[in-house]
Amino acid sequence: MLFLLVIASETSPLWAEKQLVIISPHWEGIRYEFGEAFRTAQKRQTGEDIDIRWLDEGGASDVLKSIRSQYKKRPNGIGVDLLFGGGTDPFEELKRLGFLETYPIPQGILQKLGTAIGGIPLYDADRTWYSAALSGFGIVYNKIVLKRLGLPEPQTWEDLARPELFTWVGSADPRKSGSVHMMYEIILQAYGWDRGWQIITALGGNVRGFTSSSAQTPQDVALGEVAYGLAIDSYAWSQIKRVGNNMIGYVMPEHLTVVNGDAIAILKGAPNKQLAQQFINFVLSEPGQKLWMLNVGEPDGPQQFELGRFCVLPSLYPILRGRTSINLNPFLWQSRFTYDATMGSSRSAVINDLIGSMIIDSHERLARAWGLAIRHRRHNTELKRLATMPLTEQDVKAIADHNRWHDQTFRNQTIRKWASLARNKYGHGQTNTQWLGNLPTLIGLICFVILLYYARRGRW
Repeated sequence: MLFLLVIASETSPLWAEKQLVIISPHWEGIRYEFGEAFRTAQKRQTGEDIDIRWLDEGGASDVLKSIRSQYKKRPNGIGVDLLFGGGTDPFEELKRLGFLETYPIPQGILQKLGTAIGGIPLYDADRTWYSAALSGFGIVYNKIVLKRLGLPEPQTWEDLARPELFTWVGSADPRKSGSVHMMYEIILQAYGWDRGWQIITALGGNVRGFTSSSAQTPQDVALGEVAYGLAIDSYAWSQIKRVGNNMIGYVMPEHLTVVNGDAIAILKGAPNKQLAQQFINFVLSEPGQKLWMLNVGEPDGPQQFELGRFCVLPSLYPILRGRTSINLNPFLWQSRFTYDATMGSSRSAVINDLIGSMIIDSHERLARAWGLAIRHRRHNTELKRLATMPLTEQDVKAIADHNRWHDQTFRNQTIRKWASLARNKYGHGQTNTQWLGNLPTLIGLICFVILLYYARRGRW
């Protein structure tokens, strides 16, 4: 009977019309609020109950890997209707691979959307993806910890590379978090290739430990585990609201950062395409966009979770003033920095693996080398050596333009070479952590020598 029920659920047209499958890196609050609001709207409009199944594959980078892997096995469709969240880079990659469906949204909705922000398009010209919300990128910091340690409040990304911040910086792994990857890409574009890698290398040396979730870093800052952290605006504001702005601060470096879209799209071969289209329409409509900004308890607002995100409808900002904790209109925010979204998207996989090999997987050795340079006051000169990368920006462009990174043999061989280079560059000596592991043996040896000494003197 169980077997027959499974077969029926997979083949019944009635079931297919009522279930929507969404893969998303979004946190529980976003899933709950948009799921419940859409179910309620569909019930009111059609009288039908629908089931929404959320798939959790981790952060944006992990989601992208999962989707690519599944399409290799099932090129006509993977049984998933929508990708919701993860910035815009994954959507550009999936579009390039032909894994997104074209969907021209109703003209009435399209006319209300912002078209671009800071020169970055908010939806695809071919109508395969649309920004459902906006994210700002900056630095969250603990004011109490800074005061006690005598550390400065940050103003720029470069501040996170200061030697006095050693072990006091927090960051997620950009290979697992699309938002954190975006911040490292912003640094490379804002400062240029060579200076950008110097900042990323010193920042990486200052990091206490890389987490797998970008949401963890602001929590660590609030707890005082670290003093500074890379964070998108919504995660930082959540901690500020929880513990107060007298304890937690957040800065988006002036003229050195951007506000970017967080997209939604229908995947190729979606089993419930019509329902997926209706979900996109709802998310981009005023009722859906109000969920991002309104406080819990406000009419038309979220039921349980305050989302604290920028919406993509410019007209809502003056209308919702006083009913939201967001007091900044990103469409009025000015920056001299222009982000190249096409370049950032095309080279994202290569940059992730380069950071992974040279900074994260070699973090203990890097931190030891950086700590020694700071201790001996050689950090300014030593940084140039530590931050030397195995390829130029033009080399990365050539790899991306020729799609060489999709050749797994070439990719794996290159990553191994980078890992070897990192070991040679940062030194082969034991790290502080490894010495701690040998401490019991050293203590035992010392005790044995003492006992042997007294035994030979006839006192034991």
